Amino acid sequence: MGRSRRTIPEELLLLALDPATGTTAQPQTLDLGLAGAQLVELSLAGRIAPDGDRIAVVLARPTGDPTLDHALELLRRRGSPVRASHWIGGPRLGLRQTYLAHLERCGMVTAVAGQVCGVLPTTRYQASDDCTNAAIKQRLDTAIRTGVPPDPRTAALAALAHAVGLGKHLYPGNEGRSSRSRLRDLIRYDPLGGMVAHAVMDVQNGLPVQQSRTAAPPAGRPATGRPVAARPPAGGRAVANRVGVR
Repeated sequence: MGRSRRTIPEELLLLALDPATGTTAQPQTLDLGLAGAQLVELSLAGRIAPDGDRIAVVLARPTGDPTLDHALELLRRRGSPVRASHWIGGPRLGLRQTYLAHLERCGMVTAVAGQVCGVLPTTRYQASDDCTNAAIKQRLDTAIRTGVPPDPRTAALAALAHAVGLGKHLYPGNEGRSSRSRLRDLIRYDPLGGMVAHAVMDVQNGLPVQQSRTAAPPAGRPATGRPVAARPPAGGRAVANRVGVR
C-alpha cells in the first residue's frame, strides 16, 4: 500500500483533531471509530471481506502499513470470521494514541509538549499541513452540498465520522444542523462502511449484537436493511459496554 493516499483511520483522526486546542474531539468513542476504520481500509485493500454477518480474512499478505498490518494479524489469529461489533468492541484500547504516534512518525502531525495548570505534563498535536486537513473536510463538504454520491472512501469516512459523533465538531451550532443530517445520510452510499458504522454505534450504545445483521446488503441500501435515520446519532456518548471478541 503506497503512502500517496492517506488511510481512512488516518483521515478520521485528522478530522477529529482540533487545530485550536491540539486535542481530539470525541476521545471516548474515537478508539471505536478507528477500529472500524481499520476494517474498512483492510477491506478496500482486499485483505478482508464480508462473510455473511461476519468479517473474514481473505488475504493475509501485509499491506505495508504497520498499524493496519497489526490489525490484520490479530484478525488472522482469530482463525474464523468475526462479527464487526465484536471486533470493534474488543479490548484493544489506545488506538487513538497509537495513531497519533503513527501520524507523528509519518510527519502528518507535530507533537507539542506542555503543562496543565503549570504542573501536569501534556502533549498536544498540531497538523503539519493545514491544507491536508482542509482537503479532507472539503471532500465531506462537497458530498453534503452537492448530493452527488461520494466515492466509497469518502462515504465510509462520513459514516464513521457520524458514528463517533464528530458531526457537531465538524458542523457546529444550529447553522450546522442540516449538514449534520446530510453527513448521517451519506452512510447509505457504502454498504460495508455503513455496516461498520452501525457496529460502532451498537458498541458505544451498549446494544446487543443482532444476529440478523447482514454484511453485504444490496448496493445503495444501509447494511442493516433499516432506514438510516431510525438510528439516533452517537452524540459522543461514552462506551456503555465493551463486547469482547468471540
